[in-house]
Amino acid sequence: MGPERQHIVSSYDRELEGIQAMVMRMGGLVEVALSEATTALKTRDLELAEKVRKGDRVVDELNQAIKADAARLLALRAPAAVDLRTVLSVMEISSYLERCGDYAKNIAKRTMAMAGSNEIEGAMSGLVRMAKFVEAMVKDALDAYIQRDQEKAEEIIERDLEADQIYNTLFRSLLTHMMEDPRNIAAGMHLHFIAKNIERVGDHATGIAEQTIYLVSGVLPDDDRPKQDRTLTTLQEGDV
Repeated sequence: MGPERQHIVSSYDRELEGIQAMVMRMGGLVEVALSEATTALKTRDLELAEKVRKGDRVVDELNQAIKADAARLLALRAPAAVDLRTVLSVMEISSYLERCGDYAKNIAKRTMAMAGSNEIEGAMSGLVRMAKFVEAMVKDALDAYIQRDQEKAEEIIERDLEADQIYNTLFRSLLTHMMEDPRNIAAGMHLHFIAKNIERVGDHATGIAEQTIYLVSGVLPDDDRPKQDRTLTTLQEGDV
């Protein structure tokens, strides 16, 4: 390989590494946003909720930068099979992370809207448990991607069923509280939207895991995995 060809390959590798580094930075920001949104919800910390809401702008900007750099790499470098999968998976993972950032922002906005509303017994502990479970899914999905660990990625996909089951249990509990006491309806609806946002983060963690499997094996898992969400999809309008 001549010096000029070596320089081109080295430059290409640096560009690809740079894009992946941006995705990892984006993932770190999303992990923090989800954690802080959960803390703000639990403690009713409106200042922290506002910080999460404003911080989503940086996640959006990173997503746009990743897409632009990846598109340029595809257009100018014409990567071969494995590297092509890397670029395509990075673009998909960036989209999943951007949506997770949106859900963290939505949780923060709902927290602010709930100021002064009724407490619903047991609901907050259930939400926090679900949020922590799903946050771990996102972290582990990103770790699986970094490590190119297909087995770990497949395990995350299985965990999404448990996340759905936690969500369904929480939804039924909220519905019961709202039916028993109309004073719980406003708070119950806010909490349901929050729970739905958390459940959707789990779906996107699963999407990241699926991209890792695609990157390693060259085969994207089919989307026929069973879903355990039995609630009405119309209830999530405006929060997705």
